[in-house]
Amino acid sequence: MKRLYPFDPLLKHHVVISLLLGIWIFVFLYFTEPLDVNELPNNEKLIFLPGYGLVAAFCYLLFLPFQYYLYHRFEKQWKVISELAFIITFSVVTIIISRCYYLFVVVANEPNPYSLGYMLTTIFFPALATILPIILIGRFGFGKYYEKRLEDQKVEIKGEGNYEGLRLQLNEIISIQSSDNYIEVFYLSGTNLKKTLIRNKLSVIANEFPELLRAHRSYLINPFHFQQWKTENGKLFVILNHQIEVPISKTYQKDIKMTINSATN
Repeated sequence: MKRLYPFDPLLKHHVVISLLLGIWIFVFLYFTEPLDVNELPNNEKLIFLPGYGLVAAFCYLLFLPFQYYLYHRFEKQWKVISELAFIITFSVVTIIISRCYYLFVVVANEPNPYSLGYMLTTIFFPALATILPIILIGRFGFGKYYEKRLEDQKVEIKGEGNYEGLRLQLNEIISIQSSDNYIEVFYLSGTNLKKTLIRNKLSVIANEFPELLRAHRSYLINPFHFQQWKTENGKLFVILNHQIEVPISKTYQKDIKMTINSATN
């Protein structure tokens, strides 16, 4: 249950899943004709049956904030238990709203509507058995695709030793500090600040990753993590995420200010 599960946080992909879900439910109901749907004239099928698809699509989109809450609650790590919580909650609420749609729209003012138990066994459970695999496959597929894109975008800070190095997203790097014949890389792992010591020269890293700005002969910074400026005893400092404080040499002040001001305006 605590194992990680592929997850795609991009909203546009979940909108696609919701649209496909709505279309699939309409097709399922139109061609399987559960209950007395076959007795409805074709024009009424085209009026009422799309409503069930719209209900499911709406419920899927409705629960996206809950999904993102779980995603951030677990420090941007999606687990099997998170996926199960989302799917179960979505299924229960969709059944409830679909039942209300049936009672107050499809058979409004009609006597003797089908009971909830009967609808569960003849419509909802068979529909879920057909629909949930489609949702799971879609979510899993988009999740794997998103993970592959992230993996392709990773950079590697290499060390001089055979087994030294650090592979991570560029914007997970906060700053890099020179320390004798080593560099100290300050970076994010989820929401946690971490530090890794690698045998290499700061000049080599500066040439390899021009996105990182030289702030001092001993520091590189990632402007993505800029928080605020600070002056103390006539010296300029930049405050980065996690309150990392880096001195700015006069040599680099103009370029640093120009880059950060253009990025934050």
